[in-house]
Amino acid sequence: MKRVQILAVTVLVLSLAFYYTINWVYGDKPAEIRYLDREIEKLNEQLITAQILSNELDQVYNLFEENLAESKSDDVAGAASMEFLNTLTVTLDSLGITTVFMRPKPRITGRISVEIPYDLEIRCNYKQFGVLMAKLESSVRLIQVNEFHIKNGVERLKNTRDERILNEQNVELKISTLTLLKGKNNG
Repeated sequence: MKRVQILAVTVLVLSLAFYYTINWVYGDKPAEIRYLDREIEKLNEQLITAQILSNELDQVYNLFEENLAESKSDDVAGAASMEFLNTLTVTLDSLGITTVFMRPKPRITGRISVEIPYDLEIRCNYKQFGVLMAKLESSVRLIQVNEFHIKNGVERLKNTRDERILNEQNVELKISTLTLLKGKNNG
């Protein structure tokens, strides 16, 4: 009987010690740990976002460097126009796209930007056209695709018997390069 009493007292003492340890020594620490884990996760997301923005800032700087003019009379817009035409020609040639015509139009000077429109007609397949659009988007110049029209009407199917000719389409493009003007008084 004495052994049972000693065992019961020991179990009671150990239970009280366990209860004391859980409630007063550890207390709210598991809840705090979960809260801190969530905070660390949020801070890691912010760190990753900051790293991505830091890497993108170089591209933003290059974008402004290539597309920012001091005033409307600045030479950046005119010189950039010839550079753009040369780059566009090289890009079209490298993609195997046939240029039917390429026509620059008079520049349009706005309050905050100078726009130089171009009319193009090219002959290419859909994949080449998609790659061209991706290259225009990734260019250091600000390029706006105003309109494109793919000439693939039914009459073309009726008049053509050769399938290879049907793979390529004539595409009319209206694009513009934009040059941003610096400052409030751009004249």
